[in-house]
Amino acid sequence: MYDIIIVGGGPAGLTAAIYARRAGKSVLVIEKESFGGQMTFSPKIENYPGFESISGNELAAHMLDQAIAQGAELAYEEVIDIDAGGEIKTVTTDCDSYEVLTVIIAAGVKHRLLGVEGEEDFIGNGISFCAVCDGAFYQDKHVIVVGGGNSALQEALLLSETSAKVTIVQNLDFLTGEQKLAELAENKDNIEIIYGCTVEAYLGGDSLTGLKIKETKSGDIREINADGVFLAIGLAPVNDAFKNVAALDERGYVVADGNCRTSGDGVFVAGDCRVKKIRQIATAVSDGATAALEACSWIDSLKK
Repeated sequence: MYDIIIVGGGPAGLTAAIYARRAGKSVLVIEKESFGGQMTFSPKIENYPGFESISGNELAAHMLDQAIAQGAELAYEEVIDIDAGGEIKTVTTDCDSYEVLTVIIAAGVKHRLLGVEGEEDFIGNGISFCAVCDGAFYQDKHVIVVGGGNSALQEALLLSETSAKVTIVQNLDFLTGEQKLAELAENKDNIEIIYGCTVEAYLGGDSLTGLKIKETKSGDIREINADGVFLAIGLAPVNDAFKNVAALDERGYVVADGNCRTSGDGVFVAGDCRVKKIRQIATAVSDGATAALEACSWIDSLKK
């Protein structure tokens, strides 16, 4: 039986593992895909303290190595159910089941995708999700931003400061973001907005070269050549397996207090999968430390 099981191996989960192990607790980190989470999609990170510039994969490797060095155990499995009804909880995966005293949910989020054929092949090779992270790669180039909400407009405005041209492709006949952001985008000389069009296909072979778009009213199809595409159509939390042990908001994010405690006894949450305003690597790490220390306090109270 473990003291703490951490669901998710991104920066929040790995930080939680480091802190929990340093507090002398037995820890299992369960990750269904790859350790590092969303930051592994970024080829260059320049806003994480301690590294002037580092790739997401390198930063993930550093965090993972540190967690392993501290004695955390790892499992490549998918959590499908948690029974948190008693003092001893059961975490069931697609491969096994584990008994544990506390659970930290750090499952993260996924960027919503369009579902167009070949999309995942271009992620990190022409498709990006973060202008702050990847905008520098497209200096003096043409980029496309797909979406029309606040995130898309903010991405487009940021990219327009360094890119030669930014084209916004919006499936509706209007922008859904705040009026001020919409006005800024509409009045920016190097931003073009294409309304009422959906993405039909990605263009390119080894790397992306543009998009094929379809006008929803006429059905006309045309191609747009570009050096990169930024998808800004929202984020989706990966919390389906936890809805029975922790309260979720209307968008599916875990509700927690300032100490990362959820509505479930002995169930904590950290990182992008919880209700919060800022989702960055630095804030995920902060959550991981908080959740781990709170979980350790919970365990210590059980053993008194």
